[in-house]
Amino acid sequence: MLDLAASFIVFTTLITYFNYRFIRLPPTIGIMATALVFSALALGLSELGLPILREESRELIRQIDFSAVLMTWFLPALLFAGALHVDLSDLRSYKWPIGLLATAGVLVSTAAVALLAYYGLALFGWQVDFIYCLLFGALIAPTDPIAVLGILKSAGAPKPLATTIVGESLFNDGTAVVLFAILLSILSLGETPSAASIAGMFLHEAVGGVLFGALLGYAVYLMMRSIDQYQVEVMLSLALVLGGAALANHLHVSAPLALVVAGLIIGNQGRSLAMSDETRLYLDRFWELVDEILNALLFALIGLELLLLPLTWLHIAAALLLGLAVLGSRLLTLAPVIGLLRRSRWGRQIPPGTVRILTWGGLRGGISVALALSLPAGEQRDLLLALTYVIVLVSILAQGLSIGPLVKRIYPNRPAQGNGSAH
Repeated sequence: MLDLAASFIVFTTLITYFNYRFIRLPPTIGIMATALVFSALALGLSELGLPILREESRELIRQIDFSAVLMTWFLPALLFAGALHVDLSDLRSYKWPIGLLATAGVLVSTAAVALLAYYGLALFGWQVDFIYCLLFGALIAPTDPIAVLGILKSAGAPKPLATTIVGESLFNDGTAVVLFAILLSILSLGETPSAASIAGMFLHEAVGGVLFGALLGYAVYLMMRSIDQYQVEVMLSLALVLGGAALANHLHVSAPLALVVAGLIIGNQGRSLAMSDETRLYLDRFWELVDEILNALLFALIGLELLLLPLTWLHIAAALLLGLAVLGSRLLTLAPVIGLLRRSRWGRQIPPGTVRILTWGGLRGGISVALALSLPAGEQRDLLLALTYVIVLVSILAQGLSIGPLVKRIYPNRPAQGNGSAH
């Protein structure tokens, strides 16, 4: 296990250095693109009769349980780090667009993508059960703005847009994961449960996660308030994330939602009432560093997953079609919500170009790949995994690299908002 971790960290560090030194793409996009080129090179050498690089790399990647690593450890830590830097007053100001997109938006997107996948895949000769299409709709619903937030800020995106994207990502990840878990339970049962059972599952997973996160966050806040020692307080935050994620999984409540709520409590109430200036500085720098390292590892792993997937041109064509369907479903979700809000008293908070930027800025990322990997083994799972992988790659590369120019074109006279950090 230590050799595996060391090998992967060394590889990720080298491609991070290569991107920073020579390619200079936005960090997460550049790391994934470099890992992708490495994977393509290994596959190319294998076709030329030199399979050693491909086989050694595949053996390394096979030993990593992508789904478990991301969903159990990476995602809770990344969401906590993101929530730690979110101002609750900003969230309250934009609560309606964030709340609608993270709840109704996820449900509408899941249903729309499921229908399009069910009929679209049949055109390619694949008969996929509708429950799997619903699972695909749920797993592709979470937006992953990690790679795009820094670009939005450096391009001068208005604050309402940045806040909406951050807030939506923090909560729609949790909502989509809960919805996916409910659909996966339905698949394992082999029959559709009653509405009361589905409501019970949702309450247990989602509401239980929120309450559990609030309890953990407030308990750690009280502990931080009783001391003034930055080393201990940073350790308390780390124990909150690792222990909270593990305990949430044992209790079968949503770890992502729990860590978002805990992060908001520590980042707001804890920051203002329980920390000295020195503790705030060390806590922020620690979690910013953790955030950057985990993102580098995650996007390197996404790039290397190409070595394990049996992709064909048919898969790529179907994925591109479904990728357009995913963008269309996001537009279908966003346009009515933003239209309604513009006619309400919150209309002044909606800047021009919001629908275009939120639609194109809704990148899909590692969460979708991890959820696809957690599907039951079989032909339908392999098909959906391959499609998900291609959609994620195209989303991160195409949308991630073009969202900055789009923002600058819509807001040509706005100054940049910082150095491009993710938070």
